[in-house]
Amino acid sequence: MQVHEFAQPYQSEGSGPVGVLFLHGFTASPWTLREWATRTAEAGYRVAVPRLPGHGTSWRELEVTDSRDWYAAAERAFLDLRKECAQVFVAGLSMGGALALQLAEHHCDDVAGLILVNPALQGNPHLALVPVAKHLVRTTNSIGSGIHKPDVTEHSYPRTPLKAVHALMRLWSDVRARLDLVYCPVLLFRSELDRVVPDTSKDIVLKHVSSEEITEVVLADSDHVAPLDNDADLIVAGTLEFLAKHGGT
Repeated sequence: MQVHEFAQPYQSEGSGPVGVLFLHGFTASPWTLREWATRTAEAGYRVAVPRLPGHGTSWRELEVTDSRDWYAAAERAFLDLRKECAQVFVAGLSMGGALALQLAEHHCDDVAGLILVNPALQGNPHLALVPVAKHLVRTTNSIGSGIHKPDVTEHSYPRTPLKAVHALMRLWSDVRARLDLVYCPVLLFRSELDRVVPDTSKDIVLKHVSSEEITEVVLADSDHVAPLDNDADLIVAGTLEFLAKHGGT
């Protein structure tokens, strides 16, 4: 299936001792992280932004993928970057934050740190109906484009397949069960008003990871897709400060 031009994966040129893997969210694509990743690369870091299976094409392809596919792609990209870099940090938005945490659970000695933006580990209460509803209704409305900034879009799918939503819910459960295995430093950005992911997701991360250093930054002027919103500069600046502090240790 054809990948949209805006959804192509991105990897910076050259080599460096510190790499950063960026993981996008559910129904989105590398587009949402492109500027964040590019500006990180311009600061001297090696970056990779893979396209997760089922994304950047059609919701019909997303419908036949699940969390194992998404994690496998994230892990391949992480291991490829790890071969080239002495240290690798993982940054994730929404579902990408859940996958970043899962990588830290499985590769606790190799993930140097996590940079999470509105990580998703729990949904709204009405999602409890999804395991049954997916057999009755194929899709629901788009969940994308949670952005305050005018005339900006994340190019998310117009429809959301319920089978994939159920797969996302299973991912959340798997990640929540092993959060105590996360020991690396964590920088967590959360939007003060997030219309997609409830604040309880952030609370789960802060309460259950074993990291000694956790820094929380509130984004006062952004919705869920914060790297494309009004606080994008704050995210980049915080990321570079975090990398400078922990890179090379």
